[in-house]
Amino acid sequence: MKSSKTTSKSDFTIVLFSFGFKHGAPEADLVWDVRFLANPFWVPELKERSGLEADVAAYVLENAVAEEFLDLVEPLLSFLCGQHAKGKRAELRVAVGCTGGRHRSVAVVEYLRKLLDRNAYKLNVFHRDIEKP
Repeated sequence: MKSSKTTSKSDFTIVLFSFGFKHGAPEADLVWDVRFLANPFWVPELKERSGLEADVAAYVLENAVAEEFLDLVEPLLSFLCGQHAKGKRAELRVAVGCTGGRHRSVAVVEYLRKLLDRNAYKLNVFHRDIEKP
């Protein structure tokens, strides 16, 4: 009889990445669209920068809409990662998208990276479109 081994937390990888919808849809298990969040593109001093920078991320994340979104996403992501880790899958691909993949999605992915860093899962984080015009 074959063993029905399940994946342990340490064997399970979460691939978390940002992308821009204008550069094409990602290959992912979960896709979150964050184009409803405040957009630094329309702020001249933030436009050419990225969500990796603290003040750009603050512009995106430090407001009532973003805070409510993150309050809803955190327990959902934690639940989904736990459930997928219990299965036989090796990874869960989570994509967060905004228009260009430079500001909002990057800020959200970096926020979620900090959340997921507290777990025992392997974590692979990247920003697919951050350098694209």
